[in-house]
Order: sequence, then C-alpha cells, then structure tokens
Amino acid sequence: MAIIDWASRAVLGWRLSNTMDTSFCVSALEEALARLGRPEIFNTDQGSQFTSAAFTGTLAATGVRISMDGRGRWMDNVFIERLWRSLEYEDIYLKGYSDGHEAKAGIARPHQALEIRAPMAVWQAGGHSAKRLWI
Repeated sequence: MAIIDWASRAVLGWRLSNTMDTSFCVSALEEALARLGRPEIFNTDQGSQFTSAAFTGTLAATGVRISMDGRGRWMDNVFIERLWRSLEYEDIYLKGYSDGHEAKAGIARPHQALEIRAPMAVWQAGGHSAKRLWI
C-alpha cells in the first residue's frame, strides 16, 4: 500500500504486506498524516481496506475529504497503478531484493514527467499539489 501526492508523485507513506488487511493501510495513513500534515482530499479505490470504518474514520477525524473511484475505474488512480507496475516489472522482479531495507534503498529514482527529478525532491521543494491531493 502506498500514499502518493498527486502533483509531485512523491511516496508519502507505504507498507508492504502479504495481505490486504486494513491495519497496515491505516498504519501507513497515520504515518503520512503525522509526518506531513493532512491533505485536502484523499482518493482511493473501493477496496475493503479503504472503505473500512478504521480507514475512513482516520481520514474523517482529521477533516480530510474522501474521494473514491468508481467500480472498475483503474484509470482514476493511474499514478498508484503505474507505481506498482513499475516497481514490479522494472525493479523488484529483476533485482530480487533480500529484504525490505535493501528494496527501499534500491527503489528511489528520478521521474521523467518531473524533469528527471526524484518525486520526493519535488515534494520537498514545494512542488506538491496546491490542494494537497493524496492517492
């Protein structure tokens, strides 16, 4: 699970798990909120972990507006879908990291749409979306 800023494409929070359990999604969300403040809008698909009372309650408690994609509308969340595709096929499957620490160090890279800058560098320079839309 990853939380991304729409404009900079910076990964603001993430967790890896072999299940789609709600608790690790809420944990990533709480970490991003604690470190970076709250976005105006948070967009997700309609997966059970994102529609759960724990996840939506965390967003509602901080005053974040919740936006959910229509059923089967993967294009509404294209940046997240592209992130996972790129990670799987262009990195993880090719390199076979031995653990999470090794994977984290090996994954950061520049982004073509951001003038070959790394997404987090764009975020830190204030290039995040004006309304702070997280996905």
